[in-house]
Amino acid sequence: MSAAETTSGGPSARVDDWDEITDLDELTALVGEPTQAVRDKVRPALHDLDRRWLAASPFCVLATADADGRLDASPKGDPAGRLVHVIDDHTLVIAERPGNKRVDGYRNVLVNPHVGLLFLIPGRGDTLRVNGRARLVRDAPFFADLEVRGRRPLLALVVEVEEVFHHCAKAFLRSQLWKPETWDPDALASRAEIAHQLDRRDASLDELRAYYDEASYSRGLY
Repeated sequence: MSAAETTSGGPSARVDDWDEITDLDELTALVGEPTQAVRDKVRPALHDLDRRWLAASPFCVLATADADGRLDASPKGDPAGRLVHVIDDHTLVIAERPGNKRVDGYRNVLVNPHVGLLFLIPGRGDTLRVNGRARLVRDAPFFADLEVRGRRPLLALVVEVEEVFHHCAKAFLRSQLWKPETWDPDALASRAEIAHQLDRRDASLDELRAYYDEASYSRGLY
């Protein structure tokens, strides 16, 4: 394989054949300028409609970066009304539950507080985006508002809101994400099979199937 090809190989992987964009002027010439409404829709504080969205959202993606700019995107999920606690128009809280203990995003927050959050509502194509600065809290009075099944969060991510805006539905329309007729979860190997081949070779496939069985797996959520 030549140095001009990536490890995946093939003609389409030849880097010297790519027409790369290398500066902002080239990017703007290609995609154009946003309308004034789109450019100016970013707000510095939560509106009541944002609060209602956060109360209805059971899922978000948390984006963080370490001190060198290496990125991480982590999913967070809880019942609607328990995922997010809004302290005021400039501050929101995300609960952390028991997991695999990697805490990649939280390691990042300790050295780089800048975070991005994308809040989803199942069935809705539009999303709510929040950017800000975060810190980790071990305990606080608001933990009681984040209890699920009688369990308090392990910790909480407190985010000082700097930017908030709603994002259009085009990505969801293109992907048909919420259309069940397009779903095919069995097109790929199961989670147990993936784990058996990649990161849990010490366990048998039957053991992993039992471990990842939804009923069994759900018992350790909180």
